[in-house]
Amino acid sequence: MSHSRVVVVTGGGDGIGAMVVRRLASEGWSVCVADIDETSATAIAADLTDRGHRVIGVGADVSCEADVERIGEVAETELGALSGWINNAGNTSPSMLLKMEVDAFDSVLAVHARGSFLGVREAARRMVRSESGGAIINVTSSAGLGGTVGQINYASAKGAIIAMTKSAAKELGRYNIRVNAVAPSASTEMTRTIMTNEKFAKTYLSRIALGRFAEADEMSATFSFLLSDDAGYMTGQVLSIDGGTYMVS
Repeated sequence: MSHSRVVVVTGGGDGIGAMVVRRLASEGWSVCVADIDETSATAIAADLTDRGHRVIGVGADVSCEADVERIGEVAETELGALSGWINNAGNTSPSMLLKMEVDAFDSVLAVHARGSFLGVREAARRMVRSESGGAIINVTSSAGLGGTVGQINYASAKGAIIAMTKSAAKELGRYNIRVNAVAPSASTEMTRTIMTNEKFAKTYLSRIALGRFAEADEMSATFSFLLSDDAGYMTGQVLSIDGGTYMVS
Protein backbone atom coordinates (compact mmCIF):
# COMPACT_ATOMS: atom_id res chain seq x y z
CA MET A 1 0.00 0.00 0.00
CA SER A 2 1.26 3.42 -0.93
CA HIS A 3 1.81 5.80 1.95
CA SER A 4 1.33 8.98 -0.07
CA ARG A 5 -2.22 9.11 1.36
CA VAL A 6 -3.78 10.96 -1.56
CA VAL A 7 -7.40 10.07 -2.30
CA VAL A 8 -10.10 11.12 -4.75
CA VAL A 9 -13.71 11.16 -3.55
CA THR A 10 -16.32 11.58 -6.29
CA GLY A 11 -19.67 12.99 -5.24
CA GLY A 12 -17.76 14.45 -2.32
CA GLY A 13 -19.59 17.75 -2.13
CA ASP A 14 -22.60 16.48 -0.18
CA GLY A 15 -24.13 13.53 1.68
CA ILE A 16 -22.03 10.45 2.39
CA GLY A 17 -19.25 11.77 0.18
CA ALA A 18 -18.87 14.93 2.26
CA MET A 19 -18.86 12.87 5.49
CA VAL A 20 -16.07 10.73 4.09
CA VAL A 21 -14.08 13.72 2.86
CA ARG A 22 -14.16 15.33 6.30
CA ARG A 23 -13.19 12.09 8.04
CA LEU A 24 -10.25 11.39 5.73
CA ALA A 25 -8.99 14.98 5.88
CA SER A 26 -9.04 14.82 9.68
CA GLU A 27 -6.94 11.63 9.49
CA GLY A 28 -4.26 13.32 7.42
CA TRP A 29 -5.30 12.33 3.91
CA SER A 30 -4.85 14.79 1.06
CA VAL A 31 -8.24 14.79 -0.63
CA CYS A 32 -9.46 15.70 -4.11
CA VAL A 33 -13.19 16.38 -3.86
CA ALA A 34 -14.88 15.85 -7.22
CA ASP A 35 -18.52 16.74 -7.72
CA ILE A 36 -20.79 17.70 -10.61
CA ASP A 37 -21.68 20.70 -8.44
CA GLU A 38 -18.38 22.55 -8.59
CA THR A 39 -19.57 25.09 -6.02
CA SER A 40 -20.12 22.36 -3.42
CA ALA A 41 -16.76 20.75 -4.19
CA THR A 42 -14.82 23.98 -3.88
CA ALA A 43 -16.77 25.06 -0.79
CA ILE A 44 -15.95 21.95 1.23
CA ALA A 45 -12.35 22.13 -0.01
CA ALA A 46 -12.05 25.77 1.07
CA ASP A 47 -13.55 25.05 4.48
CA LEU A 48 -11.16 22.16 5.16
CA THR A 49 -8.18 24.07 3.79
CA ASP A 50 -8.97 26.88 6.23
CA ARG A 51 -8.80 24.25 8.97
CA GLY A 52 -5.30 23.26 7.92
CA HIS A 53 -6.02 20.26 5.68
CA ARG A 54 -4.84 19.56 2.11
CA VAL A 55 -8.08 19.44 0.13
CA ILE A 56 -8.88 20.58 -3.40
CA GLY A 57 -12.21 20.76 -5.21
CA VAL A 58 -12.91 19.85 -8.83
CA GLY A 59 -16.11 20.17 -10.82
CA ALA A 60 -16.65 17.06 -12.93
CA ASP A 61 -19.27 14.77 -14.45
CA VAL A 62 -18.19 11.19 -13.68
CA SER A 63 -20.08 9.83 -16.69
CA CYS A 64 -17.75 11.85 -18.94
CA GLU A 65 -14.47 10.08 -19.75
CA ALA A 66 -12.52 13.32 -20.22
CA ASP A 67 -13.77 14.70 -16.90
CA VAL A 68 -12.69 11.58 -14.99
CA GLU A 69 -9.25 11.69 -16.61
CA ARG A 70 -9.04 15.36 -15.60
CA ILE A 71 -9.88 14.45 -11.98
CA GLY A 72 -6.95 12.04 -11.90
CA GLU A 73 -4.59 14.53 -13.54
CA VAL A 74 -5.51 17.41 -11.22
CA ALA A 75 -5.30 15.21 -8.12
CA GLU A 76 -1.84 13.87 -8.96
CA THR A 77 -0.49 17.21 -10.12
CA GLU A 78 -1.67 19.15 -7.07
CA LEU A 79 -1.54 16.52 -4.32
CA GLY A 80 0.77 13.70 -5.42
CA ALA A 81 0.55 10.03 -6.46
CA LEU A 82 -2.82 8.45 -5.77
CA SER A 83 -3.17 5.75 -3.14
CA GLY A 84 -6.97 5.83 -2.88
CA TRP A 85 -10.05 6.47 -5.00
CA ILE A 86 -13.68 6.37 -3.87
CA ASN A 87 -16.42 6.15 -6.50
CA ASN A 88 -19.33 7.65 -4.61
CA ALA A 89 -21.07 9.94 -7.14
CA GLY A 90 -24.65 8.98 -7.86
CA ASN A 91 -28.06 10.11 -9.04
CA THR A 92 -31.63 8.81 -8.96
CA SER A 93 -34.62 8.92 -11.29
CA PRO A 94 -37.30 6.80 -9.60
CA SER A 95 -40.28 5.32 -11.40
CA MET A 96 -42.16 2.06 -11.39
CA LEU A 97 -40.95 -0.40 -14.04
CA LEU A 98 -44.08 -0.16 -16.22
CA LYS A 99 -43.76 3.62 -16.44
CA MET A 100 -39.98 4.04 -16.55
CA GLU A 101 -38.61 5.80 -19.62
CA VAL A 102 -35.43 4.55 -21.27
CA ASP A 103 -33.74 7.91 -20.62
CA ALA A 104 -34.34 7.50 -16.87
CA PHE A 105 -32.71 4.07 -17.01
CA ASP A 106 -29.76 5.25 -19.09
CA SER A 107 -29.05 8.38 -17.03
CA VAL A 108 -28.76 6.43 -13.77
CA LEU A 109 -26.60 3.69 -15.32
CA ALA A 110 -24.38 6.36 -16.86
CA VAL A 111 -23.51 7.98 -13.53
CA HIS A 112 -23.35 4.91 -11.29
CA ALA A 113 -22.10 2.08 -13.52
CA ARG A 114 -20.24 3.92 -16.27
CA GLY A 115 -18.97 6.51 -13.77
CA SER A 116 -17.64 3.84 -11.42
CA PHE A 117 -15.99 2.00 -14.31
CA LEU A 118 -14.27 5.17 -15.46
CA GLY A 119 -13.14 5.91 -11.90
CA VAL A 120 -11.80 2.39 -11.33
CA ARG A 121 -9.94 2.46 -14.62
CA GLU A 122 -8.46 5.92 -14.05
CA ALA A 123 -7.36 5.09 -10.52
CA ALA A 124 -5.91 1.72 -11.56
CA ARG A 125 -3.96 3.15 -14.49
CA ARG A 126 -2.32 5.75 -12.26
CA MET A 127 -1.65 3.30 -9.41
CA VAL A 128 -0.10 0.75 -11.78
CA ARG A 129 2.07 3.46 -13.31
CA SER A 130 3.34 4.58 -9.90
CA GLU A 131 3.96 0.94 -8.86
CA SER A 132 2.82 1.77 -5.33
CA GLY A 133 -0.46 -0.11 -5.15
CA GLY A 134 -3.54 1.40 -3.59
CA ALA A 135 -7.17 0.95 -2.63
CA ILE A 136 -10.31 1.63 -4.64
CA ILE A 137 -13.75 1.75 -3.02
CA ASN A 138 -17.00 1.62 -4.96
CA VAL A 139 -20.30 2.61 -3.39
CA THR A 140 -23.15 0.20 -3.99
CA SER A 141 -26.39 -0.28 -2.04
CA SER A 142 -28.74 -2.83 -0.56
CA ALA A 143 -30.74 -2.19 -3.74
CA GLY A 144 -27.93 -3.79 -5.69
CA LEU A 145 -27.88 -6.76 -3.35
CA GLY A 146 -31.58 -7.45 -3.03
CA GLY A 147 -33.41 -5.25 -5.51
CA THR A 148 -35.88 -2.48 -4.76
CA VAL A 149 -39.30 -1.27 -5.85
CA GLY A 150 -39.60 1.84 -7.99
CA GLN A 151 -35.91 2.12 -8.88
CA ILE A 152 -35.01 -0.75 -11.18
CA ASN A 153 -32.49 1.56 -12.85
CA TYR A 154 -30.74 2.30 -9.56
CA ALA A 155 -30.78 -1.35 -8.46
CA SER A 156 -29.39 -2.44 -11.83
CA ALA A 157 -26.58 0.10 -11.62
CA LYS A 158 -25.70 -0.86 -8.05
CA GLY A 159 -25.74 -4.56 -8.95
CA ALA A 160 -23.37 -3.83 -11.82
CA ILE A 161 -21.03 -2.06 -9.40
CA ILE A 162 -20.83 -5.19 -7.22
CA ALA A 163 -19.85 -7.36 -10.19
CA MET A 164 -17.43 -4.67 -11.36
CA THR A 165 -15.79 -4.58 -7.94
CA LYS A 166 -15.19 -8.33 -7.92
CA SER A 167 -13.87 -8.40 -11.48
CA ALA A 168 -11.53 -5.46 -10.88
CA ALA A 169 -10.27 -7.04 -7.64
CA LYS A 170 -9.33 -10.20 -9.55
CA GLU A 171 -7.52 -8.26 -12.26
CA LEU A 172 -5.72 -5.73 -10.08
CA GLY A 173 -4.56 -7.87 -7.16
CA ARG A 174 -1.29 -8.60 -8.99
CA TYR A 175 -0.51 -4.88 -8.81
CA ASN A 176 -1.22 -4.69 -5.07
CA ILE A 177 -4.39 -2.73 -5.77
CA ARG A 178 -7.37 -3.68 -3.61
CA VAL A 179 -10.93 -3.07 -4.79
CA ASN A 180 -13.85 -3.27 -2.36
CA ALA A 181 -17.40 -1.97 -2.19
CA VAL A 182 -19.46 -0.38 0.55
CA ALA A 183 -23.25 -0.74 0.72
CA PRO A 184 -24.46 2.06 2.99
CA SER A 185 -27.91 2.65 4.40
CA ALA A 186 -29.55 5.96 5.16
CA SER A 187 -27.73 8.16 7.64
CA THR A 188 -29.06 10.86 9.89
CA GLU A 189 -27.55 13.61 7.74
CA MET A 190 -29.12 12.28 4.54
CA THR A 191 -32.62 11.48 5.73
CA ARG A 192 -34.01 14.69 7.13
CA THR A 193 -36.86 14.63 4.61
CA ILE A 194 -37.62 11.01 5.51
CA MET A 195 -37.58 11.70 9.23
CA THR A 196 -39.90 14.68 8.91
CA ASN A 197 -42.51 12.36 7.39
CA GLU A 198 -43.51 10.27 10.39
CA LYS A 199 -45.28 7.52 8.44
CA PHE A 200 -42.45 7.12 5.93
CA ALA A 201 -39.80 7.22 8.66
CA LYS A 202 -41.61 4.51 10.64
CA THR A 203 -41.83 2.24 7.57
CA TYR A 204 -38.17 2.81 6.69
CA LEU A 205 -36.94 2.24 10.22
CA SER A 206 -38.97 -0.95 10.53
CA ARG A 207 -36.66 -2.50 7.92
CA ILE A 208 -33.52 -1.70 9.92
CA ALA A 209 -32.66 -4.31 12.56
CA LEU A 210 -30.96 -1.73 14.78
CA GLY A 211 -34.01 0.50 14.51
CA ARG A 212 -32.20 3.76 13.80
CA PHE A 213 -30.39 5.67 11.09
CA ALA A 214 -26.59 5.66 10.96
CA GLU A 215 -24.51 8.48 12.39
CA ALA A 216 -21.98 10.15 10.09
CA ASP A 217 -18.95 8.62 11.78
CA GLU A 218 -20.45 5.14 11.53
CA MET A 219 -20.54 5.52 7.76
CA SER A 220 -17.20 7.21 7.20
CA ALA A 221 -15.28 4.83 9.49
CA THR A 222 -15.76 1.93 7.07
CA PHE A 223 -14.32 3.92 4.17
CA SER A 224 -11.36 4.91 6.33
CA PHE A 225 -10.79 1.27 7.29
CA LEU A 226 -10.89 0.00 3.71
CA LEU A 227 -8.30 2.56 2.65
CA SER A 228 -6.00 1.65 5.52
CA ASP A 229 -3.31 -0.99 5.87
CA ASP A 230 -5.60 -2.71 8.43
CA ALA A 231 -7.65 -3.85 5.42
CA GLY A 232 -4.52 -4.89 3.53
CA TYR A 233 -5.73 -8.46 2.97
CA MET A 234 -9.26 -7.56 1.92
CA THR A 235 -10.28 -7.27 -1.72
CA GLY A 236 -13.37 -8.03 -3.77
CA GLN A 237 -15.63 -7.65 -0.74
CA VAL A 238 -18.92 -5.84 -0.18
CA LEU A 239 -19.33 -4.37 3.31
CA SER A 240 -22.87 -3.39 4.30
CA ILE A 241 -23.22 -0.47 6.70
CA ASP A 242 -26.96 -0.67 7.00
CA GLY A 243 -27.87 -1.58 10.56
CA GLY A 244 -28.99 -5.01 9.42
CA THR A 245 -31.29 -3.92 6.58
CA TYR A 246 -29.93 -6.53 4.22
CA MET A 247 -28.52 -9.79 5.54
CA VAL A 248 -26.86 -12.64 3.66
CA SER A 249 -27.13 -16.09 5.23
